[in-house]
Formats: sequence, C-alpha cells, structure tokens
Amino acid sequence: MSAPPYVMLEGSSGNNFRPPPYGRNVPRYHSDYHKRSDGRSCYRCICWCYCCLFFLIVILALLVVYFYAAYEPQMPSYKVEKLEVKAFDVQPDFSLKTEFLVTVKADNPNSNIGFIYGKDSSVIVMYTDSNLCTGKLPDFHQGEKNTTTMKVDLKGKSEFGSGLQEAYTANRDNKRIPLLVKVKVPVSVVVGKFPTRQFVVFVNCSLLVDNLVPNKKISIISSNTTFDLKF
Repeated sequence: MSAPPYVMLEGSSGNNFRPPPYGRNVPRYHSDYHKRSDGRSCYRCICWCYCCLFFLIVILALLVVYFYAAYEPQMPSYKVEKLEVKAFDVQPDFSLKTEFLVTVKADNPNSNIGFIYGKDSSVIVMYTDSNLCTGKLPDFHQGEKNTTTMKVDLKGKSEFGSGLQEAYTANRDNKRIPLLVKVKVPVSVVVGKFPTRQFVVFVNCSLLVDNLVPNKKISIISSNTTFDLKF
C-alpha cells in the first residue's frame, strides 16, 4: 500500500492546523541601526570640535611665539626718584595735613611697543597703614625707547593719634622713616599704531627716607619696587 501524498497535521487540542489568513502582516522587529548611526554622528561631531580647538590653540601659540620673536616685549620700569615735602603739619585736632611732590621716572625699553597711560590713575603715600596723601598721574602716550619723568602733587589730611606720633618720633630720631607709595594706573599696550585692550598696573614702592621736614632735602636711603597686573 503506497503512502498518501500528504499528511494532515493536528494540533495538541485536536483541532486541525490552519494556515494564517491571507494578507496578515508578519510582526516586524525594529533594528538598532538608526541608534548606532546617531551615535556615530555625535562622535564625529565631538571629534571635529576637538580638532578645531586643537588647531586654534596651535595657531594662537604660533602667533604668541611670532610676537615675542619679532617684538621682544619687555616690562617698563618705574622708580621714585625724588620726594619733596611741602607741608607736614599736625593740626589742633591731632590730624595731619601733608603735601608731597613725588618725582616718578617711567622707562620704556621696547623698540616697537609703546604705552598709553589712562586717566583713572591714583597715587597714595602711606605711613604704617595710614594714608598720608593722594594724587593722580598724568595721562599720556609713552613712545618706543622713551623715558618720561613725572612730577605728581599729592595732598591729604589724616588722623595722627598718639600711637602714630610715637612711632613717627622714633623713626624720625633714627632717620629711618618707612613710606609706601602705591600707584594704580590703567595702561594700553601700543603695537605699531594699534592699541590693545586696557589693563591695570599696580606698582608698590617701599621707601626708607631720612626725614619728612618741609622744604628740606630728603635722602632716599633704600627703595624696593614690585609690580602686579590685572586684566
């Protein structure tokens, strides 16, 4: 007896197996291809940004090296050359009235760089943390390889209590009076004819003088100058 041409399959429940109805959609599974593609695009964008940043840093470094090689910039120097006392009077209310004339020398050693000194400057003369008098530097343009001497008038009135009087008397008798000259001045660097962004220069000059007698020659025993910049 020959085998039948086909065999009918039966399910576990005994019902006849039927093929799915015609036209029924087969379930689709979403691929993660698009997620991988988005991740690669983000990675390429980050790499591109880092490459641009790297090349920008390299270009800036080359410009700085070129600037230093071509212009050889140097810091200007400042020095208090002379101090004159026009008034140093103790008032009946134990305040101190002072008038000083300070001669400051500014030296620009650069061949291709100048400086513009702005208007909002200040000069303060201090004695043991007490402000004696204040004034301002003139605003001017200092050219290349230039030395400028400035005379600055300073006036002030400050408290001069018993503690300060005793300290000053001891310093005066020893002919060693410590003073601090504080200078604050806005400065712009001029390269060729083009000024740069303004920054602030702070100069502290510690002086040791032999006397503060009005209209008498004052000898500067020692001086020490420090600088600081604020951009």
